[in-house]
Amino acid sequence: MLDQILNKIESDYQLSADELKLLLTLKEADEIKLLLEAAYKIKSNIIGKKVFYRGLIEISNICIKDCFYCGIRKSNSSVDRYLMKEDEILKSAEFAYKNNYGSIVLQSGERNDKQFVDFIERIIYKIKELSNEKLGITLSFGEQEEAVYKKWFEAGAHRYLLRIETSNENLYKKLHPLDHNYSKRKNCLKILKQAGYQVGTGIMIKLPFQTYDDLVNDILFFKEMDIDMIGMGPYIVSSNTPLAEENNYLIDEDVYTLSLKMIALVRIYLKDVNIASTTALQTLKTFGREMGLKAGANIIMPNVSETLYRSSYQLYDGKPCTDENAEDCVNCLESRILNIDEEIGYGEWGDSAHFKNKTRS
Repeated sequence: MLDQILNKIESDYQLSADELKLLLTLKEADEIKLLLEAAYKIKSNIIGKKVFYRGLIEISNICIKDCFYCGIRKSNSSVDRYLMKEDEILKSAEFAYKNNYGSIVLQSGERNDKQFVDFIERIIYKIKELSNEKLGITLSFGEQEEAVYKKWFEAGAHRYLLRIETSNENLYKKLHPLDHNYSKRKNCLKILKQAGYQVGTGIMIKLPFQTYDDLVNDILFFKEMDIDMIGMGPYIVSSNTPLAEENNYLIDEDVYTLSLKMIALVRIYLKDVNIASTTALQTLKTFGREMGLKAGANIIMPNVSETLYRSSYQLYDGKPCTDENAEDCVNCLESRILNIDEEIGYGEWGDSAHFKNKTRS
């Protein structure tokens, strides 16, 4: 059965939900290896073996949201809150530019007050100016009004990552307070697309209460929403959060292997989207990010934030590289990627091939 399915995926055949579930629930090491190799072959043929950098700048951990799983949730009084100064953000962006990263991600806890909105708009303009329009800019600032998304797009940002975390509305409600609205978040993805962004979303893998069917439906959701970029990673517990107390894990499988299988299946099913190999994978295994690339991912997000603030941006426990400055990371990451026979798209935006293919048609 496995051989038959793997033979199909090299054509334009679209796997069924049942076939996706069969692949997702593979347990034998040799079968999982075949799955990951099949995904990597698709990546190599369609996307190529080029890895694109997104220099990550975590500009603030101030957040108005109270998600039950997140280390910087509003109610976590043990967090030392910060907002990077404008010149600190620009210094980090300049580092990415001078080191030929090609693109950056500006990320923070969620805020939608006018002061913050205007601050981000100003930062975007200044980053475009300091980089002679050469740095690509991805934003990840959560739910905003349509006018705000448009304002930031017009300033020069062109990609936006808004993780849905789960496409199961009932599970979403278990992860968030009553005032957090699934439909609003989903609608923001549609608004972002209308505004012109390359749109990214993603989910957490092996959440409490989550099933294999939920994960399969997440993949179908990415297809239904015509998503350009996927940023998903393993759920890792964050202390001092309500979800840390929950132990109702319906999926009896290690989260690392499950995460690699999800990367592989998204590559197999969606073919030409950008997929990030997340830092959370490195938390689980020293070479976790590299294994994510070998499973079908093509994006890496090295942290270029000021070291001073990194320990305060802890979405989950055990986040790596919090004491490592951006300069230390450059040569180390390059050698790791070259060692797995991949190359780095220095100076390139690395836009989603899926997005490009849509705009050509």
